[in-house]
Amino acid sequence: MDVNYIKALHIVFVVTWFAGLFYIVRLFIYQAEASLKNEPEKSILVNQFRIMQRRLWYGITWPSAILTAIFGTWMFCLNFDFYLSQPWMLLKLMFVGALFIYQVQCQIIFQQQKKDIYKFTSMKLRIWNEIATVLLVAIVFLVVVKSSGSLVWGTLGLITLTGVLMLAIYIYKKQRKD
Repeated sequence: MDVNYIKALHIVFVVTWFAGLFYIVRLFIYQAEASLKNEPEKSILVNQFRIMQRRLWYGITWPSAILTAIFGTWMFCLNFDFYLSQPWMLLKLMFVGALFIYQVQCQIIFQQQKKDIYKFTSMKLRIWNEIATVLLVAIVFLVVVKSSGSLVWGTLGLITLTGVLMLAIYIYKKQRKD
């Protein structure tokens, strides 16, 4: 198979994987907030969010993560010597590893919420949701720019992005209280 088809499939599944990761945490937020409501609203909402989470998680997010890894590994193996010699690729793989750790933590939250265990407030989950954004930005910039030499600037950019996101969450929280 032509490497461009493999690359295209890899990108498609990266996009669907991130869509799933972004949306699942939104559903965690909605379910955590619904768990604080009175009956019967609480039961109706929580049950609906569980259905939505299960379908998203097992129908889109996990399959997309697995297919992303398969097509990414396939591309890596086709140009193993080249990619292994690229410092940006090794850094990208570290961020992808962090993304899989993020997904495993989302799996833990998913399992906890199935059992009515809410260890994270909706505000903490909103902050948690931004970690995927930071990882996405880091991975895309590394792949497009193909330079780990500007790692210092990239790190400063990520810190700035994180600060802006935290400020936006803070402002959102203040506006919700008013």
